[in-house]
Amino acid sequence: MTVSRIGWALLALLVAFALLAPWADPLGPFKQSLMKALSGADTVAPFGYDHLGRSMYSRLAHALRLSLLLAFAATATAALIGIALGALASWRGGWIDSALSLVADSVLALPALLMVLMMGVILPSTALAFWAGLAAVQWIEFFRLTRAAARSHLASPAVEAGTLQGFGPWWIFRRILWPEIGPMLRTAMAFGVANAIAAIAALGFVSVGMRAPTPELGLMMVELLPSWREAPFALLQPVLACFTLLLSLNLIAGARK
Repeated sequence: MTVSRIGWALLALLVAFALLAPWADPLGPFKQSLMKALSGADTVAPFGYDHLGRSMYSRLAHALRLSLLLAFAATATAALIGIALGALASWRGGWIDSALSLVADSVLALPALLMVLMMGVILPSTALAFWAGLAAVQWIEFFRLTRAAARSHLASPAVEAGTLQGFGPWWIFRRILWPEIGPMLRTAMAFGVANAIAAIAALGFVSVGMRAPTPELGLMMVELLPSWREAPFALLQPVLACFTLLLSLNLIAGARK
């Protein structure tokens, strides 16, 4: 089994757990039973209970679903914007290229945390703030990669021939440029999803991300950290879930290099 297949297998298992586990969960992520706080596994909570007597099985599944949804949505949005603007800058050149590059450099100067916090003030929910903030930071990488890669291919004989035959920019990008730059950008997307998941968990760990009682991997770590002596396995679960998720994405991205 290749490295890429191992990564895809791990990711598929996590996605399946995040999507299917709630269907077989009778408790839900918010139901509390303080009498069972930090107790071990039973028939309705196979992963045990957290410090408030909530099912770790349920909360872990919902946390993975939230992280995956936000990370994929933010990276897809960033890729769409960055690739479109990068192709436009390399195709048109001149003042359009200079203006877009100036905007990208200006946004890059802002810390990612500040961008997420700014979006949190503008948008009504934390989830939307994460999506918009991460996308506003990540599009720059896709813009720069597309701009640099497309520029070198626009001078190729294939593009010149397509232009002379009357084909438009969209056809040339789809049929000539994308087969050349697509593999590199798909690798960047895999790394982008991994970076987004790590950012969401890190912000939750420092109490800047999701708010309780929302199940989120970083927030779960913070909540369970004071109880690590009494229930180390409970704390280990979100840590292992986050590690496995990042490992799978990095194996996929690394294999594409």
